[in-house]
Amino acid sequence: MTAPTAGPRAPVTPSPTVRPSQPPNRLKAWATRAPLLPALVFLIAVTQLPFVATLVISLFDWNSLDPDDRHFTGLSNYRHAAEDEALRESVLTTAVLTATVVLATVVLGLLLALLLDREFRGRGVVRTLLIAPFLVVPVAAALLWKHVLYNPDYGLFNGALTWVAARFGDDSPPQPDWVSDMPLLAVEASLIWQWTPFMMLILLAGLQSRPMDMIEAARIDGAGNWQIFRYLTLPHLRRYLELGVLLGSVYIVQNFDAVFTITAGGLDTANLPYTIYQTFYQAHEYGQASAAGVLVVIGSIIIATFALRVVSSLFTEEASRS
Repeated sequence: MTAPTAGPRAPVTPSPTVRPSQPPNRLKAWATRAPLLPALVFLIAVTQLPFVATLVISLFDWNSLDPDDRHFTGLSNYRHAAEDEALRESVLTTAVLTATVVLATVVLGLLLALLLDREFRGRGVVRTLLIAPFLVVPVAAALLWKHVLYNPDYGLFNGALTWVAARFGDDSPPQPDWVSDMPLLAVEASLIWQWTPFMMLILLAGLQSRPMDMIEAARIDGAGNWQIFRYLTLPHLRRYLELGVLLGSVYIVQNFDAVFTITAGGLDTANLPYTIYQTFYQAHEYGQASAAGVLVVIGSIIIATFALRVVSSLFTEEASRS
């Protein structure tokens, strides 16, 4: 038996070659990025170049009263900043000032946010009035507290004490000098008044993003207002509270206007920005002031890094819910 012969083979057509994907058009990519370049150049020129200049100056012994006697000293300015007694005291003052203001603004902001989260007549007007202090220029706010409220001769606080004492038949009411008697508290009160609306807005946004179906289910199950706040509202606001604390800490640490305007750094109220100002503009020690400024910037960057992580996790949670 012979094997069958195969018939004529069909012509083999070559398979189409798979071409590699074309590289992106670089001209088109640069065309889309070009509108952002002026903003990037402006950002570098405004923020990074001054910081680099400050970093370079911090390595020199430079006093503006004797500009010709300028020489490189390495890290000696940083060692002097670490050993400076006034700078260490200003660090403690800054920590106390920041902790007090942030804690008070978080508590007051939460109470006001809970109030504005309710429906009542005139809520829009009340919200606008409560936000107004945050819109005041910081120097103007400090001047308002120093002269309109704290002044011992014509201030509103002493005038209120006089009016209350007159109602009870007292002709010699106490007239304290608020700035001299309680200087740090005077600065803290002005900052609390100005930054409470900031905390209120953050926490109000958190309250309005609560899942209302869970709250309604809890009410149906018999949960009271305190139980809903403790077990539902407060855990939901945790990220918003962390965000407010971190951002508030960054802003209060860098505050200069209130200390400069109300107490001029006297009576143990000089914080880090004011101490650096004294070193730079009054002692004319450019190198030492720059070294202290670099240390403050590093500390602020560390705090801001935690703030950005909180913001990122907050947005991630909101995106997963939607």
